[in-house]
Amino acid sequence: MRIMAQVCMVMNLDKCIGCHTCSVTCKQTWTNRPGTEYVYFNNVETKPGLGYPARYEDQEQWKGGWRLDRKGRLTLKSGSRARRLLSIFYNPNLPTIEDYHEPFSYDYAHLITAPAGTNAPSVSMRSALTGREMNPTWGANWEDDLAGAPARALDDPNIVAMQEKVKLDFESVFMFYLPRICEHCLNPSCVASCPSGAMYKREEDGIVLVDQDGCRGWRFCVSGCPYKKVYFNHRTGKAEKCTLCFPRIEAGLPTICSESCVGRLRYLGLVLYDADRVLSAAATPDSTDLYEAQLGVFLDPADPEVVAEAERQGIPHDWLVAARRSPAYALIARHRVALPLHPEYRTLPMVWYVPPLSPVTDVTAAAGYDESDPDAVFAAIDALRIPVEYLANLFTAGKVGPVRDALRRLAMVRAVMRAHQLGQHPAVEPADVGLSDDDADDLFRLLAIARYEDRYVVPPAHAENAGRLLAQHDLSGCSLETEGGPGMGGDGPSGYDAGVFHLTRRDADEPAVTGRDQRGRLHLRVDGGPA
Repeated sequence: MRIMAQVCMVMNLDKCIGCHTCSVTCKQTWTNRPGTEYVYFNNVETKPGLGYPARYEDQEQWKGGWRLDRKGRLTLKSGSRARRLLSIFYNPNLPTIEDYHEPFSYDYAHLITAPAGTNAPSVSMRSALTGREMNPTWGANWEDDLAGAPARALDDPNIVAMQEKVKLDFESVFMFYLPRICEHCLNPSCVASCPSGAMYKREEDGIVLVDQDGCRGWRFCVSGCPYKKVYFNHRTGKAEKCTLCFPRIEAGLPTICSESCVGRLRYLGLVLYDADRVLSAAATPDSTDLYEAQLGVFLDPADPEVVAEAERQGIPHDWLVAARRSPAYALIARHRVALPLHPEYRTLPMVWYVPPLSPVTDVTAAAGYDESDPDAVFAAIDALRIPVEYLANLFTAGKVGPVRDALRRLAMVRAVMRAHQLGQHPAVEPADVGLSDDDADDLFRLLAIARYEDRYVVPPAHAENAGRLLAQHDLSGCSLETEGGPGMGGDGPSGYDAGVFHLTRRDADEPAVTGRDQRGRLHLRVDGGPA
């Protein structure tokens, strides 16, 4: 058992109001630079919809993530190393600027320089790439609140298989908001796709970063990421992505998108997992079992044997304390109301979502259920406006059971608290969904009234560990320690990603290797699988 810690995020979709505050603050903090005009490390999508970039979820088109070969081994969906090498100067699986949007500004100077006349001057849209006049046809928030849904929403890859059930007319239309950032996966296909080894996953907290010194701009990481959360800066010629605000995380602070979230829907915490189980979990034959397989990778931070082994392997004691208080672990593994986004990509994502629960009371009454029936609330779940099958296509590779169970737990909390507020006896009990009374109280506290320190349990980084890693690798300098480091848009000092483990994956036809490369970086590799 090789225990590792990962910073994990959970988002409660019931609380997202689609205000884009998280996107604005992330944009101003990380991508307010030339070459990143079209880049959104954080964006909020309206579902159903095509997303950003358009149809990013269609891996038959983009070839992102992993698949199983005929022998049941994990291979990149984009093909073998030889195949990628043959397309290194022409990658057909890259989204174009039209799939994102051509960034534009307005010709504000015309308001000042326009000659005197009888008509008031007006501004025109100018492309940030060419400087020419343009009319936008797509964008990061083009589909807000189902804008253009009759023409586009049925092309959502999650809705294709259920078009007969879903009708986008006024009487039955549904929508919800889906905020997205980099998933910082346990088995990141972007890292495995990078020919230059510039993408790496930090051992100490699992954050996936780009070494700006090592990046050569091949852009296979862009096509390899099934969530399309790696972007190419055409000014610097480097790949950039969400850094999970690692300078803030190292200081024990939440990410800027979490800090600024109006709906208080984000939760941050540590999750302990067994790195030795990652390969077998990602290689689970049936994609509908991947959710349960990933749950099997996580370790209980309250288990004395896990704690003892983690301390023996060098995980700091205060990190273990934080893992026990982690709201992310509680929502994911203890209460099982949070679900991963598209587990069928086999990357084992580490940003999970509490599925949206529509108002239940009116639906129950309209469906004709007897209010005295304890199962009335649960039966209403299948009559909700948001189809359970659609949520299953998003979060459990099409398996309806886990989504229905999560919604039943959410409905239980809502029904119990409503009854308590009205002085009535609740029609349902926590035991009806496999929870204890204490679990129900904890779930309500987390989802409804959690304080700042309950939502964000992020222990600060240990500087002494960084020194130990530097001494271990006999290297000086770290490209993360200055403003010009990875994700900061600079070239970074010499030393590359010194002091940070570089977890990568080799192709299945190559021998397993554990050792240092020519830069002195430690590689932890498993034959045919992730570190």
